[in-house]
Amino acid sequence: MLTNQRKQYILNILKRDGQIIAKTLSQELGLSEDTIRRDLRELAQEGLLQRVHGGALPASPAVANFAGREHILVESKVAIGRAAAQIIKTGQVVILDGGTTAVQIARHLPPNLQATIVTHSARIAIELLDYAGIEVILIGGRLFKHSVVSVGAAAIEAINHIRADVYFMGVTGIHPEAGLSTGDLEEAYVKYALCKCAAETIVLASQEKLGAASQYVVTSLSDVSGLIVEASVPDEVLLPYTELGLTVIRA
Repeated sequence: MLTNQRKQYILNILKRDGQIIAKTLSQELGLSEDTIRRDLRELAQEGLLQRVHGGALPASPAVANFAGREHILVESKVAIGRAAAQIIKTGQVVILDGGTTAVQIARHLPPNLQATIVTHSARIAIELLDYAGIEVILIGGRLFKHSVVSVGAAAIEAINHIRADVYFMGVTGIHPEAGLSTGDLEEAYVKYALCKCAAETIVLASQEKLGAASQYVVTSLSDVSGLIVEASVPDEVLLPYTELGLTVIRA
């Protein structure tokens, strides 16, 4: 089998099974694990998969910058944002993550809502300017321009002083075994800090992120209460998450 044929075979297996186990594949093809690992490394460099210990997982396609993501899957983001906004209750302290789906939450909040919104996203804060009953707490720090959010030690120090009712988390990868992940290390630390200061964490889970992984782990799914997904996501895709005890809300 030629190298290009082998790589395509690997991608086909990844699409079918949702993972690659290097040892199993090397035995199946009668090749050394070093050869398989080299193929996986080269495919990862092309952004076609995410290497993990012992093999590979699907790479998340949700890695474009904020401006690029604004025009992707707009209808599903609106639906997820609307469903999330309906969960928020009067008097709550709520954390909204950065990201284009979180923007849709801000846009669909009830006009008369009385609540406190905490965010490390200047974009989210601006969306909330016209809500008279919402107090906005904006977390500062170094601006991570890719996602238009604050990161770094100053952001985490401020987050450690907050006790929130619910955190709506955005990530680029959601996998039953690999957990929640994103494409930047500092952003992963901030998301983890936000998760730990909230009584409940709900993940905004558009379909392209399910079963995928990115380079930097935020936390495991054991730290999450539930997912909000598009109504069209098949039951079999969601089964691994419901088996973990997560509440799945269809938008």
